[in-house]
Amino acid sequence: MKKLKIGIIGCGSIAKHRHMPEYHASSGAVIAAVCDINEERANVFAGLYGAEVYTDYRELLANKDIDAVSVCTPNYLHAPISAAALNAGKHVLCEKPMATSMEEAKDMIEAASKNGKKLMIAHNQRFVPSHKKAKELIAEGEAGKIYSFRTVFGHGGPEGWSADGKESWFFKKNQAFIGAMGDLGVHKTDLLRYLLGEEFTEVGAFVETSAKIDADVDDTAVCVLKTESGVIGTLAASWSYVSKEDNSTIIYGEKAILRLEDDPVHSLIVQYANDDTVKYELGGIQTNEEGGQKNSGVIDHFLESILNEQEPAIPGSEGMKSLQVILAALEASETKQIVRIN
Repeated sequence: MKKLKIGIIGCGSIAKHRHMPEYHASSGAVIAAVCDINEERANVFAGLYGAEVYTDYRELLANKDIDAVSVCTPNYLHAPISAAALNAGKHVLCEKPMATSMEEAKDMIEAASKNGKKLMIAHNQRFVPSHKKAKELIAEGEAGKIYSFRTVFGHGGPEGWSADGKESWFFKKNQAFIGAMGDLGVHKTDLLRYLLGEEFTEVGAFVETSAKIDADVDDTAVCVLKTESGVIGTLAASWSYVSKEDNSTIIYGEKAILRLEDDPVHSLIVQYANDDTVKYELGGIQTNEEGGQKNSGVIDHFLESILNEQEPAIPGSEGMKSLQVILAALEASETKQIVRIN
């Protein structure tokens, strides 16, 4: 079987802990090139995986042998590099948030369509076993009509995880564009859209910087969301949770409450209206605390979509809808108004 030749653009922590080990573990791919403006950092991974080294992504994209790339750069570069890669005839797996505006997201989607290449956004929460099971149960009507939800993604901040620690681009608005809401909140808007099977139409939000004094991006945000059928709930995204990471979601329905990643042992607990409780041990969610060594499923799915010539589960259009909710939350926080999403 032909192995796809992969280029990794950006050699920070997400590339180091997720993308590279998962490509390396796959039977369908080989890491052929790595690129980072920090040549020393790129050289380390080139040595590890036997890859070519680049410090300019345009030179990597000019390499005709590269079939696909992972874009693992600071947020402001996601769209321009992804569009350039698609226009160079490469398939693209782009980290989240996919872009910093709807215009950028549309440019990426257009480039994928025009060049007949796959564009996938790395929203890994859709691949978590408890989330997949919960979606199944909701779709089967196990919870009945869904009334509300609360979801949260919070930890102590990227300084413990990012390759550059406290100096990380995550804290700089000109590179990150958005803080905890873009880093963590967009994962949850994507997860909720996936679980509920419908779009959000209205958003209210408080998006603040309270914990990271030197940061010029948000670190603590709470949003109120409403779907097209009237399901309402809250989403919290934070870099100010100083103890264990919280990555839980609770869905409240007419027949049952579903608790996802809310219990250390049982990754899904279903509490029925008749007092029956079903506990599922499906394996925990991937966290930054364990170095992210558990397979996220993202890379495998991306490679399968290329090799089987299928649309990925999270194409650019899905990434854009999840981004749109985050952009609406920023607007809601700034204007102190409820923002409607078209």
